[in-house]
Amino acid sequence: MPDLLAPGLRLVLVGTAPSRISARAGAYYANPHNKFWRVLHEVGLTPRLLSPQEFPSLLPLGIGLTDVAKKHSGVDASLPTEAWEPQELRKRLAFYRPQVVAFTSKRGASEVLGLPTGKLPYGPQAERLEGAEVWVLPSTSPLGHNHFQLAPWQALARRVQAGVAEAEPSGG
Repeated sequence: MPDLLAPGLRLVLVGTAPSRISARAGAYYANPHNKFWRVLHEVGLTPRLLSPQEFPSLLPLGIGLTDVAKKHSGVDASLPTEAWEPQELRKRLAFYRPQVVAFTSKRGASEVLGLPTGKLPYGPQAERLEGAEVWVLPSTSPLGHNHFQLAPWQALARRVQAGVAEAEPSGG
């Protein structure tokens, strides 16, 4: 999957790796049972429900997409150890400098932040990543359905929207 990144984004959502369905479709979060696109709309990060193939339309909204494991696809548990490329992600984030980085699963955050998933609460994190505020969100994957919570996504949307509102009076 190609990165959807540009300089100065409000938010970059970081997945682990595309599912096999997404890889075949060439679109992020393409599994029809994945709640990602519905959640983005429900929490107000997108003005309407987007289809996976419309993922490039996130850029004008100030939102980017990338993954920790860029060269593999499949469920987290099936990824080989070498699939995880936290340093490559850090380089991309250092180059593009988003305001907020939100991991769409604890596993992806764990691989990049070097903390066990059990030590990562949902929501904002104390540490910054390449200058960006860091959030950890519940996975929207059908495999994580039993653990999904909407509240951290809602809190992230409020934070991102508040950050934009703060920047607008100065001419943004």
